[in-house]
Amino acid sequence: MKLDYIIVGLGLAGLAFAEQLIKANKSFTVFEDSSQTSSLVAGGVYNPVILKRFTPVWNAKQQLELALPFYESLEEKFQTTFDYKFQTKKVFKSIEDQNNWFTALDNPKLVEFLEPNLDHEQKQGVISIFGFGNVKQTGRIDTKKLVDTYRAYLEKRDMIRFEQFKHQQIKFHSNQVQYQDIDASTIVFCEGFGMRENIFFNYLPLNEVKGELITIHAPNLKIDFQLKSTLFVLPLGEDNYKVGATFNWSDKTSKPSKEGREELIEKLNKVIDVPYTILSQTAGIRPTIKDRRPLVGRQPAFPNLAILNGLGTRGVMIAPTMADALFNYLEKGKELDPEIDIKRFE
Repeated sequence: MKLDYIIVGLGLAGLAFAEQLIKANKSFTVFEDSSQTSSLVAGGVYNPVILKRFTPVWNAKQQLELALPFYESLEEKFQTTFDYKFQTKKVFKSIEDQNNWFTALDNPKLVEFLEPNLDHEQKQGVISIFGFGNVKQTGRIDTKKLVDTYRAYLEKRDMIRFEQFKHQQIKFHSNQVQYQDIDASTIVFCEGFGMRENIFFNYLPLNEVKGELITIHAPNLKIDFQLKSTLFVLPLGEDNYKVGATFNWSDKTSKPSKEGREELIEKLNKVIDVPYTILSQTAGIRPTIKDRRPLVGRQPAFPNLAILNGLGTRGVMIAPTMADALFNYLEKGKELDPEIDIKRFE
């Protein structure tokens, strides 16, 4: 069977690249073994501001300009909702926090995302002595629903194989690569943390950080916005909220831990003061890079192999932009931004 592409991995990165190929009428199949769960357990929030430091997310404006229409097109395609828009309220911890907010308003990259007036209205169930700062153009992509829907879509069209990809079995022929019964022009690896087992790309400096979330039921917490403090509290509807996330650099498992649960409870109890019940706990491994930029490009010695990885904690924002960049690089010869090109590690 001759195809244009093989995609390995169907998290946000693989999904975004697959959609690029479909729009360009390119043939492909996906290999997915469900070994990586970061896209499925992610909070899925898009937020153009790093609220811990009141700084703009890298290329936030450009990312949102591509990402929001991308998810809107998927909603139209599947006639369902993936994008849930809301306001984000940053809980101020001190007068200094408030002053830093006003300083951030002087940054031209932030002014369109931050409301200049502070919000001093008390919110039921929320501990807020110094009030809030309101962030605009934020929301949540239901990543599990999106990925599950897309997998079913590909399965119905016989465009996905639910099995482990074995890198050692790739065979190279002039301008083609062969894997099993498939001859393809290019294999694109979107494996997340699984890249550590990829013999062609594991030289790249991918770090892994475990993140854990809990879902709570809090009937007396009546908020319809994302609450951002030392953690986030995200409304899901029906008085349920997603709470997270932890950052654990030593535990490399995808299993929820007692330590992660206790950390989230301790922090949550400093943010809300109403009773709640924990409904579930999830965990995943986020692939991150030391310079906090994605990994995009061709394998130097094997140009038929490419990578799209390292989206980090802001995958829903950055995945469509990076997929677009890789597609234009592979198909149209458009040079990659040096900040994302894996050549920076050669």
